[in-house]
Amino acid sequence: MTSLSRTLSRAGPMQPQGSRRILRTQTAVNLGEPIFDSEVVPSSLVEIAPILRVANEVEASNPRVAYLCRFYAFEKAHRLDPTSSGRGVRQFKTALLQRLERENEPTLRGRAQKSDAREIQTFYHHYYKKYIQALQNASDQVDRAQLTKAYQTAAVLFEVLKAVTQQHAVEVDHEILEAADKVKEKTKIYLPFNILPLDPDSGNQAVMRFPEIQAAASALRNTRGLPWPKNYEHKVNEDLLDWLQAMFGFQERDNVSNQREHLILLLANIHIRKNPKTDQQSKLDDNALNHVMKKLFKNYKKWCKYLGRKSSLWLPTIQQEMQQRKLLYMGLYLLIWGEAANLRFMPECICYIYHHMAFEMYGMLAGNVSALTGEYVKPAYGGEKEAFLRKVVTPIYHTIAKEAERSQREKGNHSEWRNYDDLNEYFWSADCFRLGWPMRADADFFYQSSNLPDERNESTRTRKQKGKVNFVELRSFWHIFRSFDRMWSFFILALQVMIILAWNGGSLANVFDPVVFKKILSIFITSAILNLGQAMLDIIFNWKARRTMEFSVKLRYVLKFILAALWVVLLPVTYAYTWENPTGIIRAIKNWFGNGRNHPSLFVLSVVIYLSPSMLSAILFLLPFLRRKLESSDFKLVRLIMWWSQPRLFVGRGMHESAFSLFMYTMFWVALILTKFAFSYYVEIKPLVDPTKDIMKSPIHTFRWHEFFPREKSNIGVVIALWAPIILVYFMDTQIWYTIFSTLLGGIYGAFQRLGEIRTLGMLRSRFDSIPLAFNACLIPVETSDAKRKKGLKSYLQSRFKEMKHADKEKIAARFAQMWNEIITSFREEDLIDNREKELLLVPYVADQALEVIQWPPFLLASKIPIAVDMAKDSNGKDRDLKKRLENDYYFSCAIEECYASFKNIIKDLVQGEQEKSVINKIFEEVEKYISEDKVITDLNMRALPDLYNKFVELVKYLKENDDKDRSAVIKIFQDMLEVVTRDIFEDQLSILESSHGGSYRRPEGTTTWDQEYQLFQPSGAIKFPLQVTDAWLEKIKRLELLLTVKESAMDVPSNLEARRRLTFFTNSLFMDMPDAPKVRNMLSFSALTPYYNEPVLFSIKELEEENEDGVSTLFYLQKIYPDEWKNFQERVGWEEELKDSDEELKEELRLWASYRGQTLTRTVRGMMYYRKALILEAFLDMAKHEDLMEGYKAAESVNDEQWKIQQRSLFPQCEAVADMKFTYVVSCQQYGNDKRAALSRAQDILQLMRTHSSLRVAYIDEVEDRVGDKKMETAYYSTLVKVALTKDSESADPVQNLDQVIYRIKLPGPALLGEGKPENQNHAIIFTRGEGLQTIDMNQDNYMEEALKMRNLLQEFLTEHGVRHPSILGVREHIFTGSVSSLAWFMSNQEHSFVTIGQRLLANPLKVRFHYGHPDVFDRLFHLTRGGVSKASKTINLSEDIFAGYNSTLRGGNVTHHEYMQVGKGRDVGLNQISKFEAKVANGNGEQTLSRDIYRLGHRFDFFRMLSCYFTTVGFYFSTLLTVVTVYVFLYGRLYLALSGLEEGLSTQRRFIHNHPLQVALASQSLVQLGFLMALPMMMEIGLEKGFGKALSEFIMMNLQLAAVFFTFSLGTKTHYYGRMLLHGGAEYRGTGRSFVVFHAKFAENYRLYSRSHFIKGIELMILLIIYQLFGQSYRSTIAYIFVTFSMWFLVLTWLFAPFLFNPSGFEWAKIVDDWSDWNKWISNRGGIGVSPDKSWESWWEVEQEHLKYSGTIGLFFEIVLALRFFIYQYGLVYHLNITSDKSILVYLISWLVILVVLLVMKTVSVGRRRFSADFQLFFRLIKFLIFVCFTAILIVSIVILHMTLRDIFVCFLAFLPTGWGILLIAQACKPLARWIGLWGSVRALARAYEIIMGVLLFTPITILAWFPFVSEFQTRMLFNQAFSRGLQISRILGGQKKERSSRNKD
Repeated sequence: MTSLSRTLSRAGPMQPQGSRRILRTQTAVNLGEPIFDSEVVPSSLVEIAPILRVANEVEASNPRVAYLCRFYAFEKAHRLDPTSSGRGVRQFKTALLQRLERENEPTLRGRAQKSDAREIQTFYHHYYKKYIQALQNASDQVDRAQLTKAYQTAAVLFEVLKAVTQQHAVEVDHEILEAADKVKEKTKIYLPFNILPLDPDSGNQAVMRFPEIQAAASALRNTRGLPWPKNYEHKVNEDLLDWLQAMFGFQERDNVSNQREHLILLLANIHIRKNPKTDQQSKLDDNALNHVMKKLFKNYKKWCKYLGRKSSLWLPTIQQEMQQRKLLYMGLYLLIWGEAANLRFMPECICYIYHHMAFEMYGMLAGNVSALTGEYVKPAYGGEKEAFLRKVVTPIYHTIAKEAERSQREKGNHSEWRNYDDLNEYFWSADCFRLGWPMRADADFFYQSSNLPDERNESTRTRKQKGKVNFVELRSFWHIFRSFDRMWSFFILALQVMIILAWNGGSLANVFDPVVFKKILSIFITSAILNLGQAMLDIIFNWKARRTMEFSVKLRYVLKFILAALWVVLLPVTYAYTWENPTGIIRAIKNWFGNGRNHPSLFVLSVVIYLSPSMLSAILFLLPFLRRKLESSDFKLVRLIMWWSQPRLFVGRGMHESAFSLFMYTMFWVALILTKFAFSYYVEIKPLVDPTKDIMKSPIHTFRWHEFFPREKSNIGVVIALWAPIILVYFMDTQIWYTIFSTLLGGIYGAFQRLGEIRTLGMLRSRFDSIPLAFNACLIPVETSDAKRKKGLKSYLQSRFKEMKHADKEKIAARFAQMWNEIITSFREEDLIDNREKELLLVPYVADQALEVIQWPPFLLASKIPIAVDMAKDSNGKDRDLKKRLENDYYFSCAIEECYASFKNIIKDLVQGEQEKSVINKIFEEVEKYISEDKVITDLNMRALPDLYNKFVELVKYLKENDDKDRSAVIKIFQDMLEVVTRDIFEDQLSILESSHGGSYRRPEGTTTWDQEYQLFQPSGAIKFPLQVTDAWLEKIKRLELLLTVKESAMDVPSNLEARRRLTFFTNSLFMDMPDAPKVRNMLSFSALTPYYNEPVLFSIKELEEENEDGVSTLFYLQKIYPDEWKNFQERVGWEEELKDSDEELKEELRLWASYRGQTLTRTVRGMMYYRKALILEAFLDMAKHEDLMEGYKAAESVNDEQWKIQQRSLFPQCEAVADMKFTYVVSCQQYGNDKRAALSRAQDILQLMRTHSSLRVAYIDEVEDRVGDKKMETAYYSTLVKVALTKDSESADPVQNLDQVIYRIKLPGPALLGEGKPENQNHAIIFTRGEGLQTIDMNQDNYMEEALKMRNLLQEFLTEHGVRHPSILGVREHIFTGSVSSLAWFMSNQEHSFVTIGQRLLANPLKVRFHYGHPDVFDRLFHLTRGGVSKASKTINLSEDIFAGYNSTLRGGNVTHHEYMQVGKGRDVGLNQISKFEAKVANGNGEQTLSRDIYRLGHRFDFFRMLSCYFTTVGFYFSTLLTVVTVYVFLYGRLYLALSGLEEGLSTQRRFIHNHPLQVALASQSLVQLGFLMALPMMMEIGLEKGFGKALSEFIMMNLQLAAVFFTFSLGTKTHYYGRMLLHGGAEYRGTGRSFVVFHAKFAENYRLYSRSHFIKGIELMILLIIYQLFGQSYRSTIAYIFVTFSMWFLVLTWLFAPFLFNPSGFEWAKIVDDWSDWNKWISNRGGIGVSPDKSWESWWEVEQEHLKYSGTIGLFFEIVLALRFFIYQYGLVYHLNITSDKSILVYLISWLVILVVLLVMKTVSVGRRRFSADFQLFFRLIKFLIFVCFTAILIVSIVILHMTLRDIFVCFLAFLPTGWGILLIAQACKPLARWIGLWGSVRALARAYEIIMGVLLFTPITILAWFPFVSEFQTRMLFNQAFSRGLQISRILGGQKKERSSRNKD
C-alpha cells in the first residue's frame, strides 16, 4: 500500500469537502459518529458493515489497523457496486474516501512496524492471543458471547490481513495461518444465538445443562434411517430439520435455526411440565410430544375431516421410529409456517401445502416409487436453495399482492377484490385440490383479470378467476338486519303485539279475548314477510358470488326464497278464512280467493308447520351439547339436516356453551327483555294510542302551505310525525337497558370476586398480618403434589400469619421479604416513593433468627415506640391504658417486642467482658421476670424510661457510624444506661447486683484507691466496638433507628397516589381466586410481542425543553403533573438546580424519567421486562436451599463477574437460564433497519433499549438492494431478528461497542405490508416468539413488578376448563395511566377503565361474548398460530384488526375469558382532537365490522340470547348511537312538518295532544344516551366498587363540573358521523392520533377542518330547525315540557358547535384569537392544486373531504342525494309563512325558485366578470357591480314599502334559502362528474366557499365575544387541566414576565 494516493485516485474522483451528513431518503450517510458509522451503510453494501464495525472496535488500540480495515471496506464496496448504482452508494463512497484521505497521514506516523502488512500481522497475532487463547485457557466455562464476538472480529481481521499482504506480496506467518484456520472453523460454530446456543461447545452454558433441553435436542438429532440426498454435505450435530431442509429447500441457516430453537424450547417446556421430577436422563417424554402434536395438528385434522380427505399424518408401526416421525411432522409444519410470510393469515392454505408436503415426506420415508418415473418419490418442489420460498410461497404471495393492489383502486368496494379471508376460504372446498401439486400456474386461484369488469367480458373473467366464494362485503345498512335478522324480527313482532293490545283496550288480559288473540296471530304473516326479506337479501348480497359459490349453497338460497314466498301467500290466505266479517286487506284477500266457509284450523295447521323448524331450534337450544355434536359432525345425514338451518362452513360450528352458561345468560336477557317490553308498553306505546285515535277521527283541512293531499281523512302525516321518534326509541332503548343491567350485574360479580376489599391504606394496614400468608398461598408453589390449598374467603379469615407455627413462619417470612422488597425497590426505581418511604416499607431481607419475633415493615410500626415510652412514663404505676392499647393495636405490641428483643440482642452482642456479661444477664433476667409476672408498669419506675430510650437512640447512631474514635462515648453510654436501669428504673434494688461487680457502687470508704478501682465496660475487651459490619447488621441497625426515631405517624406512607393504588390493588388481588402458582420450571412458557412503527421511543432533551407558544415545555408540564415523583427523582440522582451540558449521565436519567411518564416504547419495554425480573426472583425462591433463602435474593443477585465465571453452576445463572426458557420479549420495530441506515436518533434509542435489557429482541423488516445481473438492482426483503452484542473486556480500557447483531434473517417473498400495518407487523415477527402463551402488547402500555409476579398463575388458566372448553385468549384488566394529564384525559381514562373492567367482566361471564380489543390479552399461541395468527390484516375491512382475532378465535372453537386479579398499564389519548381521531377510527372500524363475514357468522351461529349479547356489545352499540341522533332529526323534522303545514295549529285545540307524555319519555331516553349516561353508569359502579361509593359520587360531581356531559355529547356526534358515513360510502383509514402530551393550542382552522362535517354542519342544521320551531311551533309554547323536550337538543347544538373551542388550551385568549382569525382567512382564500396540502388551502381540503363519494357505490350516491332533499323542505314551508305571500298556490313556491336562480345567475355573472373583465375593463366591471347593488336595493325597498315585507320576513328568507343552497351543493358534490361535464364545478366551488365563510363567521363571533372577558380564559384553564398545572402555568408566566423586564432593564 505504498502509493496510497494513486490507489485513492483510481477509486474515484476527489470530492470537495462538504458536510458530513449526506442525506438521501433512507440511506443517509453520517460518518461523523465514531461508533455508529458502521450502521449507516447503504443496503446494497451490507457486506462491508462488519468490517467497519471491526475498524471502530480496534481504533483505540491501533488506529492504523482501523484505517486498513476501512480502506479494505472501501475497496470491497467498489467491487460490490463499481458503478455506484445502488441507493446512497455514491454518497457513502465519497464520505468514506474523504475520511480515508484525512486519516492516512496521522495513522501512518503512528505505525509501529515498517510496513502495513507487518503492522496488521503483529496486531492479529496479539489479538488472537489476548482475546481468544486467553479466554479459552482461562476456564472451560467462558463467556460465550464474548468468545463469539472475538472469533467474528478475528475472521474479519484475517480477511483484511490477506488483502494487505497480497498487495504487498508478503507471505503470511505459518502461525497466523494456523490460527486463522481454527478461527474459520470456530466462526461457523460460534454464531449469534437467540436463547439456546446449540453448537457442540455450548454444553457448559447454564441453559444447555437442563435435562429437558438435552432430551429435546437429543430426540431431534435422531436421524437414523433417513434417506439423505446424494451430494449432501453432512454437518456436526445435524438433526431432523437439516434433513427436511435438504429435501424441501427451506432457508438453511435462518428458518431452520429459528424453528429448531422454537421446537426444542416448546418440547422441553412441555416435557418438564408433564414430568416435574425429571432427572439427568435425556429421553423425551412421549406425552409431551403427543401434546404438541395434538395442538399443532388439531386444525389440520379438522380440515381433512371437513373436506373428506385422509390426513397425511401416517405413523409407523415400529415404536422406535414413532418419535422420529412425529418430530418430522412437527418440524415440517413449523418450517412451512416459519417461511410462509403473509400466507400465515391463511391457515387452511398452509394446511393445503402441508397436506401435500407431508404426504411426499411419508412417500420418501416409506421408500415409495413414482408410477410415472419409476424412481423413488421426490418432493415436487425441493432440493434447490430457497426452493420452498420461490416455488410455493411466492406464487401465492403474488396473488395476494395483486389483490391488495386492486383494493387500493376499489377503496370503498370490497366486493371487487379478494381479501385474505376470500383467498383462504378457497381452501374450504374440495375444489381446492384442483389446484394440484405441483400447483398449476393457470389455476383459477392464481388468475388475475387484466381487464376491467365490464359487461362484455364478465362471463369470461369470472370463469377464469376464482372470485368471492362464501361471502360478499357489499356496503349497505341492510347488513345490520341481515346479520341479526332474528333479533330484528323478534322486536318487530313484539312491537306489533304491543300495538294490537294497546289499540284494543290496553289490558294484558285482552290477550284471552278471541278477537284480540286472532289479531295477534297476524304476527306470523309479518314473520313470513320478514323471512322473505331476509331470503331476498341473501340472494342480493351474494349475487356477485353466484358463479363461484357451491351448488348446494345456491340451491339453499333459492329454496329458502321460494318457501318464504309461498308462506307469504299461504299464511295471509289461511288467516283470511279465520274471520267471519273481515275488513280492509283481509276482506280483499278473501274476495280474491272466493268467499267460502271459514277454516280456522287451516291457519293453525299452517302456523304449526311454519313454526316446526323454529320448534326444533328451540329444542336444540335447550340441549347445547347435542347442538354442538350435530354442528361439528361430518356425517352426511346430519350434514343434510343442518344444511337447511345454515350453510356448511369450516368455521362457526359447535360454538355452543355449557348448559349452566346458557342458563345464566338466558336469565339475564329474559329479565332485561321483560323490563324493556314493560317499559315500552306502559310508558311509550299504550299512552300514545288514544291521542292517535283522536287525531285520526278528526281530519284537518286548513293548511298553511300548498297541500298536495287536502282530502286525506286520517291525518296520516301527523300520526307518522308522532310515532316515528317513539318507534326509533323503542329499537334503541334496549341499549340503555343493557347498560343498566350490565352495570348492576357487573357490580355484583365484581363484589363476589372481592374487588375493592383493600382500597385504602387503612384497609391495607388492617389486613397486613394476613398478607404474608396470601403471598405464600398465591405466589409460592405447593411443596408436595398432594397438598391442596384451601381457597376463598373462609380460609383467609381463619388463618392469620401471626397464628402460624414457627417452622412455617420462617420460610414464609423469608419468601415474603424477598418478593415484597423487590416490589418496594421497583417503586423506588420508578420514583413513586422517596428513600425514607422505601426504608419504612421494606422488610428485613435477612430475617434476624435471634429475635424470634415477626419483623413487619416499619411503616406499620412507626411512632409506636415513642408513644409507648410516653405512655409508660405517664402511667404512674397504672397499666390499664397501655394494656388496652396493646390489646387493640397488634402492631403496637409487635413494635415493643421487636425493640426489646433487638435491644437485648445488640447489648449482648456488644458486651464481651465476663463481669459485664453477668451484670447484663442478671438485669435481663430480672426484667423478664417482671414481664412474665405482668408487673413491669406497676413495680418498676417508668418515669426514667425516656432517659434509657434517649441513651439507646444515641448508641444506635454511634453503631450506625461504627467509628473507632467514638469508643469512649459508647463506653460512657453503657455506663449511663446501667446507672439509669439500676438507680432509676429499679430504684436501687441492687441486692441482686452487688456480688457481680465487686461493690463498685457501694464499697466501704477507703477500701481501695481511685486508680485501682474496676470500672465496668472500661477494659479494652469489655465492649466489642467498632464491629465487623455486614449488610445484615447494617440493615438491622437502620431498621432499629427507624423504629426508635420516627415520631410522626406513617399513616400516609406511601404518599404517592399511584403507589397507593398499585399496592392496594396488588394486595387485594392476592385474596381473589387465582390458580396455584407452579414452579417456574414447570410453568407454561410465554412471549410478549409489541408492534412498533415510528412512535416516540425516548424523549430527547430538546423535545423536553422546547417550549410551546405559551412558554410551556414538556418537562415543565411533567414536573407540575407529577411533583412528588419529580422530587423523588431529584433525590435519587442527586439533582442540582441547573442541568450542566457536560453531565451526560444525568441527561440520560432525565430523558428516562420523562419517557417513563409518556406513552413511549421505553416505558413499555421496561414494563414487559419486569416479567423476566419476576421470573428470576421466583426461580430463586423455587430453587434456593434453606441457607440461600435465609441469606436472601439480594445476595444471589449481586454476584460479581469473577465469581460468576468461577461458579457458573451457581444459583443465579440457573435462575436467569430458566427465565430465558420461559419468557421472550420481541418488539417488532418495522422500520428499524431503514432508521439505522438513515442515522435517525430513533434507531439509537432502540439500540439503547437493547443495551439496557440484554434479553430484549428486536425484529424488523430489512430492505436490501441486491444486484441482479450486471446493472439491475432489486430490493429483497428479510424478516430480521437482532439482539445487542454485549461484550466487555475487564482488562482492557478500550471503548466497548455494544451494537446489535443479527440472529436470524429470513427472506420474504416481497414487501410484508400488503394489508393493515399493525397486523402485518405482528405477523412478520410472530415467528421469533416462543412458548405456549403470547401476550400482545401495544407500544403505549406499561407493566408493574408486582403484577409480573402473578403471570405464572394467569398462564395456569390455559390448563383449566372454563365452561366446555379451555381458554384460547386470557383477558386481563387495564389501568389507564394517562388520567392525570387533563380533564379530557380523565374522562377518557374513566370511560376506558369501566370498559376494561366491569364491561369485559360481564362479556366474559355470563354473556360469553368477550372478544379481543387490542388490550394486553394472552393468546394460546399454538392455537392461534395454526388458525391465522393474533389479528386479521385485510385492508380496510379489518381496520379494527384486534377484535377480528377475538371473532376468529370464537368462530374456530376458542374461548375468551377475563381475569380481574391482574392488571397492565395502558395509555390513552389526552386531547380532544386526538380523542376524536381515535373515536373516528373505532367508529370506522365498527362500520367495517358491520359489513364483515365474521359478524354475519356470529350473528347466525350464536344462539338467540348470545347473539343479542354479541350485537349490543359490538356494532349494536354504534347503531344505537346512530339511532339516538336520528331520533333528534326525526322528531325535529316531524315538528317542522307539523308547524309549517299548519297541522299543529289545527290540532292545538286537542289538549291530549299538547301534553304528549310518551314523546317526552322517548326524548328523555334519547337525552340519557346523549349526555353520556350510558358511559357514566358503569363508570360510577366500577369506581364505587374499587374506591367506595362516596368517592364515586364525588368524582361524578367533579366530572360534571368539568363539563363531562359536553365531552360525551360531542363524542356522540363523532361516533354517529363516522359510523354512518362508513356504512354509506366507505373510505375508512387508519388515523394516527399521536402519543404526545397535548399542551398546545389547536388553531381555529385546524378545528374547523376536523369537525366541520361531523359536527358543525349538523349543529347548524339542528339550530335552524329549533329556531323555526320556536318561531312557528304551537303545541309546547306555554308549557315547561317544551323546555324539557328541547333542552337536550339545544345542549346538543351548542356542544357540537363550541366544544372543540371550549376544550382547546388557550382557546379564549385574545392574542390567540387574532392569530387564528388571520390564519383561517389565509387558509380559506388560498387556491388549491396539485401538491398543495389540505392544511394549507381550503380548496385542497374541500376536494379531500369529498373523496369518500369518489369511491362510493351507486346506492351510496343515491342515498346521499335523497338525504340532501331534506334541505328543500325549509324553503317549501317557509315561503308560505311570509307576510308578502297570502296565496297558497304552488306558484309561490315556483317563484321562490326563480329568486334562487336569479341570485345564482348574478353570482355567476360576477364570478365570470371578475375573471374576464377585472384586468382589462376594470371600470366597466365596477359599473356592473354597482348596477347589481342598485337593483338589489331597489327590490328590497319596493318589497318593504309596497309588499309590506318585515324584518322577520328577511330573517325567514335567510332560514328558507340557505338550506336550499346547501342541498344544491350536496347534490352537486354527489354528481361531481356531471357538474364537471356541464362546466359548473367552478360555480359549485365558489358557492361552497361562501357557505364555509358564513359558517366560520357564525362560529368565530361568539368565541371572539367571550375572549373579550379575561375570566373566561382563566375558567377554561382551570377546567381543562389539573390544579397543579394551572398554578404552575400562571407562575411560569409571571416569572417569564419578570425575566423579560429584567433583561430589558439590563439593556437600558
